[in-house]
Amino acid sequence: MSASFSRRAALKTLGGSALLASVAPVASAGATPLHLKGNIKHSVCKWCYPNLSMEEMAKAAKEMGIESIEIIGPEDWPIAQQYGLTVAMASGGGNIPNGFCDPANHSTLIESYTDLIPKAAKAGLPNVICFSGNRNGMDDEEGLQHCVVGLQKLMPLAEQHGVTLVMELLNSKVDHADYMCDRTPWGVELVKQVGSERFKLLYDIYHMQIMEGDVIRTIRDNHEYIAHYHTGGNPGRNEIDETQELNYPAIMRAIVETGYTGYVGQEFIPKRDPLTSLREAVALCDV
Repeated sequence: MSASFSRRAALKTLGGSALLASVAPVASAGATPLHLKGNIKHSVCKWCYPNLSMEEMAKAAKEMGIESIEIIGPEDWPIAQQYGLTVAMASGGGNIPNGFCDPANHSTLIESYTDLIPKAAKAGLPNVICFSGNRNGMDDEEGLQHCVVGLQKLMPLAEQHGVTLVMELLNSKVDHADYMCDRTPWGVELVKQVGSERFKLLYDIYHMQIMEGDVIRTIRDNHEYIAHYHTGGNPGRNEIDETQELNYPAIMRAIVETGYTGYVGQEFIPKRDPLTSLREAVALCDV
């Protein structure tokens, strides 16, 4: 995800749903922190809030008790840290369609991540996001092997700096047509073959509900290969409330039961007042 990347131009300006969010007035959503239990570390993806500046987002997150703003590049890290927040998942190294499955991208990606990984380490950030890229007619096994070759070239640097390179699982049915890392078994096999504790998966609950369902069982069976989680309501990728089909409290409890100590990033596109929806989502996930 390049520094200028904003989830494929914020999903084409986030479509109609995001248009509602971008023009809706931003409520304070309550200045007092939520009474959080501490079992889940809460994070939020900035790209879902295009009507808020980084400073506004950081201030709101801090007031709610959120500990991280993520999917932001190096230019925004200092703003988050100024408010006492971390960046649980840093971006700036690549983009969704042009990833490691195509060896033609390797030299550019390796150069980009060779620059980004030490910067993340210096800033004290744990994870940097990466992508498989699109198939473009390539067989999944061939693409997996190409990913292994490219990623293994970065593992010594990641290991040296204590930064984990994390590949996101995305759906290829609705949002990211032709994306290769679109199922958990493929991603898990990639982690096994790369063979480093500094390469793992970002399990996006919304995306994997679309592709394969069986979310809780998948998390329980594969948690050792997962470094990070994202939320989102399905269908629609909007609020994670009673309007959609996923049972987020149950999913969060399953995550906690695995012993996970990382962050959960809220990555839904608000249809209502953005900060009110964010506050409600954090409370819902705080099990």
